[in-house]
Amino acid sequence: MHSPVPRVPQQPTSRRPEIQLGRLTAELATVVASARRRALRDGDRHIDTAHLLHSLVESDPEVGAAFEGGAPQLARVRGYLVQRSIGYGLRWRGSVEDSGALDVVRDAAAAAGWSPTAAAAMDGAWERAALRGDQRARGLDLLAVIAADPDSRAVEVLRRAGVDPLALADRIGELSQQV
Repeated sequence: MHSPVPRVPQQPTSRRPEIQLGRLTAELATVVASARRRALRDGDRHIDTAHLLHSLVESDPEVGAAFEGGAPQLARVRGYLVQRSIGYGLRWRGSVEDSGALDVVRDAAAAAGWSPTAAAAMDGAWERAALRGDQRARGLDLLAVIAADPDSRAVEVLRRAGVDPLALADRIGELSQQV
């Protein structure tokens, strides 16, 4: 007597199962690598938008210039991010960031070590670059998309630091047109 072959459910397919580093500028590829290290060091299973924001403000000079409040505002943002990384203040450990921004990337993003919201932000950065006629996304592309998602962890950090995320996204749009 043969037992029936168990049916293995098919995994949903995703538009993008992994982050395509070839579609990033060298600066943004450095940001992604730094965010990955930060997530691992913090004991988080997924890169989220706060990891990306932290790496962006630390290593991309264009991103720093986008903050209208200048150095004091940027220092407040960094302060919240540092508090988060040492386990004080904003407490997200053990949960996966998911603002519901893009359903189709959830499973693949989680499997690749990205929160669904961070993966959707990377997709959005590539879309901004394509609209500009560029094949590679820049840090400002990623920051603009992150700032425009009201439910992302990065936006929570920005708000607590006194940054208006929508005004930041608008300012980035203005800066992008100047480049």
